[in-house]
Amino acid sequence: MLTRMGLLLDSFWRAAAYCMRPRVILLSLLPLMLMAGLAFGLGYFYWDVAVQSMHSLLDASPMLKNFWSWLEGWGLGSVVAVLAPMMVILTATPVLVVVSLLLVAVLMTPALVTLVAERRFPELVRKKGGSFFASLAWSVGSTALALVALAVSVPLWLVPPLVLVLPPLIWGWLTYRVMAFDALAEHASKEERKRLFERHRASLLGIGIITGYLGAAPSIVWASGVLFVAAFAVLVPLAIWIYMLVFAFSSLWFTHFCLAALQELREDDVRATMPVPSRLPLDALAPAPAIADTAPSPASAPAPAAAILPAPSALPTDPRSTP
Repeated sequence: MLTRMGLLLDSFWRAAAYCMRPRVILLSLLPLMLMAGLAFGLGYFYWDVAVQSMHSLLDASPMLKNFWSWLEGWGLGSVVAVLAPMMVILTATPVLVVVSLLLVAVLMTPALVTLVAERRFPELVRKKGGSFFASLAWSVGSTALALVALAVSVPLWLVPPLVLVLPPLIWGWLTYRVMAFDALAEHASKEERKRLFERHRASLLGIGIITGYLGAAPSIVWASGVLFVAAFAVLVPLAIWIYMLVFAFSSLWFTHFCLAALQELREDDVRATMPVPSRLPLDALAPAPAIADTAPSPASAPAPAAAILPAPSALPTDPRSTP
């Protein structure tokens, strides 16, 4: 647990540092041009129609119509006229977020993965477990599921706490699915990717949720409907660029985490395949016997020459010396 927490924090500060690089900032401006053109086009042609449709939708229910009249009776003015533009913005924001995610996945994520791999993991073998079309299919399928979840949860957004909880949770799940796959597509095999998803599922989902809340932060830029309409040309590009930076940070965080986890997984596999040395027998642990002295002992040493002579009494006597 401590190792995974250390890996999570290490990848976090590395991703934050990489966001300061000029190359990352320039990459964040490329999708901005496409998104800005899309936002301007939709706002120019469909803003009035969208606001009027939302106004009609809010007045369609007799219960809601009575509720708005009750609020206006308290001196709040035309509540629907203020609420309709804000609801259009809140409805369009998730769509912009999803489109931004796809643009980041297509344009930015491969470049950021290459940047991290070249600078930090140059020796990591690329097994190419996910092709471009596999990544595209994975992203489109995950995005479709996220859009269904967003559409189903829209009525719950009228409850104040849930509007701050549900979109970031759905966004975090989508971020986890798309960016973790793209971060591992070039280097990990299909089997390794599945093992990493199983081993680090909680950490990856946590990164997705945190970045999901970060992705909801730029909505403050256009939270006011009146200010949004008055400064449309300034706030939309600014908010989308902030989204792009958040997405770039998310991609870098997933890339640092996933590639470091992949390197750790392969090191564990190498250690697991190494032969374990067999245990020595207990006799081998006993102290070796002392080497015998090669010098002969006194008992076995050859006797001196005087010792092997016969006793004096056994010597033959001289006949001339006999009395």
